[in-house]
Amino acid sequence: MNTKKFLAVAALASAIVLFCAFDLHQYLSLDALRQSQAQLSALHAQSPWTVALGFFVVYVAATALSFPGATILTLAGGAIFGLGWGLLLVSFASTIGATLAFLAARFLLRDWVQARFATRLAAIDKGVQRDGAFYLFGLRLIPVVPFFVINLAMGLTTMRARTFYWVSQLGMLAGTAVYVNAGTQLAQIQSLKDVVSPGLLGSFVLLGLFPLIARKMMDAVQRRKVYARWAASKPKSFDRNLIVIGGGAGGLVSAYIAAAVKAKVTLVEAHKMGGDCLNYGCVPSKALIRSAKLAHQMQHAKRYGLDSGLCKADEGYRLFSFKEITQRIQAVIAAIEPHDSIERYTALGVEVLQGYAKIINPWTVEITLNADHAPPRVVRLTTRSIVIAAGARPFVPPLPGLDAVGYVTSDTLWERFAQLDEIPKRLVVLGGGPIGCELAQSFARLGSAVTQVEMAPRLMTREDEDVSELVTASLRADGVQVLTAHKALRCDGTDPDKGNGNGKTKVLVVEHAGTELRIEFDQLLCAVGRSARLSGYGLEELGIPTHKTVETNEYLQTIYPNIFAAGDVAGPYQFTHTAAHQAWYAAVNALFGDFKKFTVDYSVIPWATFTDPEVARVGLNEQEAKEHGIAYELTHYGMNDLDRAIADSETQGFVKVLTVPGKDKILGVTIVGTHAGDLLAEYVLAMKHGLGLNKILGTIHTYPTLSEANKYAAGEWKRAHQPLVLLEWVRKFHNWRRH
Repeated sequence: MNTKKFLAVAALASAIVLFCAFDLHQYLSLDALRQSQAQLSALHAQSPWTVALGFFVVYVAATALSFPGATILTLAGGAIFGLGWGLLLVSFASTIGATLAFLAARFLLRDWVQARFATRLAAIDKGVQRDGAFYLFGLRLIPVVPFFVINLAMGLTTMRARTFYWVSQLGMLAGTAVYVNAGTQLAQIQSLKDVVSPGLLGSFVLLGLFPLIARKMMDAVQRRKVYARWAASKPKSFDRNLIVIGGGAGGLVSAYIAAAVKAKVTLVEAHKMGGDCLNYGCVPSKALIRSAKLAHQMQHAKRYGLDSGLCKADEGYRLFSFKEITQRIQAVIAAIEPHDSIERYTALGVEVLQGYAKIINPWTVEITLNADHAPPRVVRLTTRSIVIAAGARPFVPPLPGLDAVGYVTSDTLWERFAQLDEIPKRLVVLGGGPIGCELAQSFARLGSAVTQVEMAPRLMTREDEDVSELVTASLRADGVQVLTAHKALRCDGTDPDKGNGNGKTKVLVVEHAGTELRIEFDQLLCAVGRSARLSGYGLEELGIPTHKTVETNEYLQTIYPNIFAAGDVAGPYQFTHTAAHQAWYAAVNALFGDFKKFTVDYSVIPWATFTDPEVARVGLNEQEAKEHGIAYELTHYGMNDLDRAIADSETQGFVKVLTVPGKDKILGVTIVGTHAGDLLAEYVLAMKHGLGLNKILGTIHTYPTLSEANKYAAGEWKRAHQPLVLLEWVRKFHNWRRH
């Protein structure tokens, strides 16, 4: 604590001690005020300005220090000065005192609260920045809410002091007038209940609804303003209730929900139904991972007591055909494809149009239909609401020479590699995130000489260091050359497949610790992240703000209340399951938002990286808890202790659970191990519904299964919280019973 804060705390503590030591509260009671009313009135008649100034200072001090008795002082203002002057003095004194309390809380407490509850406070601050004035106004209009609590709580937010002052000045005026007026009739008041009757309180509650009405009015004004230039374009009736742009997870779920509630909905997809997940991401990569894992197990058959002789590369035996692996991947996609097909969604009641959509105005979408002939057919449809679910594409870094040597991304590698007869002999994977790690390990297990280049000091930087270390060790054990803290500078050579060279060697030049290193390769895979698709469908023309993603509010609305965004294009997560999660909110708010809107819930978001061992997480991990100053208790359980993991020879990994210190409330879980993504589901359920580790410990888990790891992790927490004193008495009790 710095000197200024120490002095402020000392002064505050001294004031409280003096207030209690001299029993000053006795002067802030109704009886004391009634007994001294005549004396105070006489004193005011003799020295009106002195008494007014003294009263003003006392009121400001009492309010600033959050002392009890503000109500009595307000009554005194009416009793001594009358309604006019009393209201003037009390109104300004109460607001100034409240603002001082607000500033004191900000100066003394905000840093401390920020350090411990940064994540929660950030969400509150966002709401305060948007609706703070209305919210505060509503609280000020309802006198049953303790004003001193409001003063201190608002000081912990980012609300501006001047906003707090003027809203408080206006908001407290009605309540202040009631109490000051009551003070002018002090002789008739027997208790504070006489000042505010139930009927009057009801009136104040109705007044408290005014901010909600005002918010609706402001929304209407803002809506009118944002739609002003499109007023002439709004149709009197609409062709559709909802148009969805994009046929990935977000778009499919949005369209499905709309059809399920019998809305007329059109889904527009320019390329393949199912989006990135089915065609380029989750499905093909997991099919590849499964083949690679089986190849790895066959090559290490001796671990399972089997003869691995036929699997040795030095005996010249080809363990697999890369062509057949790529064919299997395509077969897996084809098997899942009907789930996301045009036929299925048409049968559900969705109109599916294949083409490129462009938003012409807030209610009109122009669709250029896919066609082999020219010119292509163009359709214009009007709609009440629009959901943008355009997804994301791989980010390609602007490396000099990259286009000349050629590259693949997580989107293009499936088609490009399907044309190869053999697996790439030398593969460079650029990127150390989940996609890069999954693909690097898989291709290494299938026989490629893989070099993985990551600019950061370690792989998978969003995870804890021990997780990164375990994944890195696993990749290296599978033959991946992991180069962290290596920055890609440029590419040299040419791509003979493009007919622009004579087969010259392709090289990636990287820099590490001031030294350049040249890495030769046959194929280069860019896996450095994905960026939202933000251009080509009308965002620019409509002026919808974007910053890496489409900017939305908590209801997933853009600046146009009838245009929503969901999935990768909206962020903040780029997972198929969060896209589907957001799609529910986007569709329901789009269709029924005039009656009830739902705030999208990001409180419990799980994710997994499907390396071997897998990495799965929900909630906080250690590095995030430390960054935000959140106190936690760590429970660790090693997979090498689990019977089923031992039987399966899959003992790599652990379960880490972060809990509130001294309690079993779960803050976050990280699981590293085989089927970690599946094991995580129990913790996701527990966190979603507020269940602690004691509930998991008390749940029967089938033996022998991997799910027992969750129970044993809970058991580790329980052992660390044994009631040792009670157990000692129990031991003595059992000793006594033996004699």
